Amino acid sequence: MTKLTKDQIALKDAARELAETTFKPTAAATDSSEAYPWDNIAKLRDGGFMGMTIPTEYGGRGLSYMDTVLVIEEMARCCSTMGRITVEANMGAIGAVMKYGSVRQKRLAADYVLAGDKPAICITEPDAGSAATEMTTTAVKRGGKYIINGKKHWITGGGVSKFHLVFAKIMENGVSQGIVGFIAILDETPGLVIGRRTPAMGVRGIPETDVSFTDMEVPEDMVVIPPSGLKNGFAGLMNAYNAQRVGAGTVALGIAQRAFEEARDYALNRMQFGRPIAEFQGLQWMLADMSISLKASRALLHDAADGAGDGFPNILAAAQAKVLASETALKVTQDALQIHGSMGYARDLPMERLTRDARMFTIAGGTAQILRTQVASAILGIKLPQTRDGYAKLYDKAAE
Repeated sequence: MTKLTKDQIALKDAARELAETTFKPTAAATDSSEAYPWDNIAKLRDGGFMGMTIPTEYGGRGLSYMDTVLVIEEMARCCSTMGRITVEANMGAIGAVMKYGSVRQKRLAADYVLAGDKPAICITEPDAGSAATEMTTTAVKRGGKYIINGKKHWITGGGVSKFHLVFAKIMENGVSQGIVGFIAILDETPGLVIGRRTPAMGVRGIPETDVSFTDMEVPEDMVVIPPSGLKNGFAGLMNAYNAQRVGAGTVALGIAQRAFEEARDYALNRMQFGRPIAEFQGLQWMLADMSISLKASRALLHDAADGAGDGFPNILAAAQAKVLASETALKVTQDALQIHGSMGYARDLPMERLTRDARMFTIAGGTAQILRTQVASAILGIKLPQTRDGYAKLYDKAAE
């Protein structure tokens, strides 16, 4: 387990204070109303927890991903919605732009985030989920602009986020030249249209919507291409997404930690057969297993975040951490609800909300199955194609 510095302990304590006093009391209302918590966003911004990873020369705090996950867990422990917003205000799109963008792009992104905007990263499409490279959103250069057409699906923050990083294929003569990022601003970039909101099971305070692009015009200087070049642009941008995966895993951890604490406290106070139910060995072992899984998840998440250094978390470390943390959250919330009995199933307590919120994290940001494939590929040192003819093509290439 990573040993925290005095500054990191102080950062974690400040985050917990804000989360406990402001976000925890409003979490149930945020869930039931399904409204974006603008008042809480302002407090998150004023507390200095948006744009923490932005370098100081652009107005941020210049904090590390390790610092950031400490904050994310505290926010998610009290409100899943605020946990997710903290992730996207410090990782993902903002991380990609601050790493690969031009000075102008960095200033633009920093200004939006530090003012309280949660950027939207636009990758997923109706027919391109885990198979992200099968996206059909295209960008064709005309003069000094790119004309983008396509549709994205399940975009977190659709309709509330201003800053968008849109992934699209650059096409020349009908042939894809590679996938890169395009910066678009809601209400400013012509052709950016917010579509239907998808009703979600959990983490309901953030809208998930369709986003369409109809001849959307993006200036050439608003294209984000990693140093690896156009052909490898997608891989470079997805390196930034490894940080967001660690962040998502940390939200799952925060949810699970809260569920564990609720179950532990309930077991100590709930009386049956004339004694606290914490005295029954079956429940003791459930709580023990929860604590073990939580500690293991936290260790992997911290290892992935701390290992990023000045870059992004390693793909293997990020995948391992997210798989364990997200699946731990499913198990812990289910067991915590079970310890509560019928009270856990009721809406009067937070258990049913925590259980719903936890469910998304083995899916969003890379499914547990796809991430296991990434882990296997890394430890075996071989590519693991997912198409039916993928291995045949690899064999033919090797035989040449």
